[in-house]
Amino acid sequence: MTRSKKEKNELWEWGKAIFIAFVVVGIVRFFLFAPIVVDGESMMPTLENGDRMIVNKIGYLIGEPDRYDIIVFHATEDKDFIKRVIGLPGDHVAYEDGQLLINGEAQKEPYDGDIETFTEDFSLEKVTEFETIPEGYVFVLGDNRKNSTDSRIIGLIPIKEIVGSTNYVFWPFDDVGFVE
Repeated sequence: MTRSKKEKNELWEWGKAIFIAFVVVGIVRFFLFAPIVVDGESMMPTLENGDRMIVNKIGYLIGEPDRYDIIVFHATEDKDFIKRVIGLPGDHVAYEDGQLLINGEAQKEPYDGDIETFTEDFSLEKVTEFETIPEGYVFVLGDNRKNSTDSRIIGLIPIKEIVGSTNYVFWPFDDVGFVE
């Protein structure tokens, strides 16, 4: 039994459509947006272990990170971390008596007013070799300051290692929405 020309043509059209769909999904996934799963408690109370989020990979191709952005970056070859940008190039960062200081000025952190009570004092020069953050780097902290592997431990983060920013939880369904 041979297929008619119409059946072959329809099969060919479906094959092309499926191929194009896979290419488009691949481009979006690889270059524009990607899912990430929060692993651990370093961003609590803002993000919970197991939250699933969308990473915007294109934002920093056309702009720079802003203070308090939640970012995903390559911490090692195998592991990406999710943290909050606290210090930008040219900034001096410190914590004194439970207060975040950027360039000597006290900051009100927008995401949780009680978080500073859980942070030990430190200064940029005590945790890095720099007095100010050099160009091309940011200083990041987890919102759960008492339980976070962040710039106090791993140092400054090269901007080129940032995968993208994230602020939208898509799972679990009860937590769907934007986070600050």
